[in-house]
Amino acid sequence: MIGACAYVPVSNAGVRALTQSRYPRPTDNAFLAESLKGGSHEPTYGGALSFMRRKFSRDLTDVDLAVWGIPFDAAVSNRPGARFGPQGVRRASAIFDGDPQYPFGFDPWDVLAAVDYGDCVFDYGVHAEIPGHIEAQAREIIGRGVHLFSIGGDHFVTWPLLKAHAAKHGHLALVQFDAHQDTWDDDGGRIDHGSFVLRAVRESIIDPARSIQIGVRTHAPQDCGMEIIHGHEFDTLGISGIIERIRTRVGTGPAYLTFDIDCLDPAFAPGTGTPVAGGPSSREALSVLRGLGDIDFVGGDIVEVAPAYDHADITSIAAATVALTYIGLLAEKRRRG
Repeated sequence: MIGACAYVPVSNAGVRALTQSRYPRPTDNAFLAESLKGGSHEPTYGGALSFMRRKFSRDLTDVDLAVWGIPFDAAVSNRPGARFGPQGVRRASAIFDGDPQYPFGFDPWDVLAAVDYGDCVFDYGVHAEIPGHIEAQAREIIGRGVHLFSIGGDHFVTWPLLKAHAAKHGHLALVQFDAHQDTWDDDGGRIDHGSFVLRAVRESIIDPARSIQIGVRTHAPQDCGMEIIHGHEFDTLGISGIIERIRTRVGTGPAYLTFDIDCLDPAFAPGTGTPVAGGPSSREALSVLRGLGDIDFVGGDIVEVAPAYDHADITSIAAATVALTYIGLLAEKRRRG
């Protein structure tokens, strides 16, 4: 027949060779990754959704960074749902894998060996035991010399995380992006996302003289001696002014970053439990974070993402970008030696 193509059978080996030429690495990189470094070659809309396609693993051998989920939201005072935060951030992060990361201009996975460590394990019905489980499991990771970045969960999870990091690094400076001060009264036994800062100061986990809160636009009974940059000061101080205030306050000692997504104005992060109008844009907050590369961050977290109140993954994308920016700072420091 004129114009007809002859059928030529292709062997199974030929099919495999063709497939491998198009997809040089396995799909479902979260399970089948052959290296802890490098990007994956998967479509952004498919595959197992680990954080940025990192391999799911509890093996910390030769690992520089572990990303860990803490799906707990029983401490919220307003809208629940942050237990789904780790899922939402992982899902949003998939679109970033495999490219040089803005604004750093390189892929952090070329520098850092990283795993997605999965989620914290606890019995949701025994609330009093949960802080101990979070702290113990975090200590296990940190004790292996691995840098830990955690995805909450509500802001209460930062309390046991601070204790775990302080056990290794000593007195910490706290760099807190938040609409709230989280210094409400606490008898030491509450499960409350609004009092962890007060508790950490009282128990000398953090040093208030080196700590700073950015984006605050509510009033709490006390400031615990911490410096506060209010939401409206983004207009008066500007990005460079805020960066300088943070760097001056924190100094050279070990620091912990906690980023409550409600620091952002609800226009940029509607998916959270206690939104407060008048906050910075995602661009402004990320620009400040980008300028903190000289701070000795020994750990960090992103918290209070509640995807049920989100629209088009706006909040999860912002939170994933916060995590990526923090990781970019670590990778940049590693590249500098």
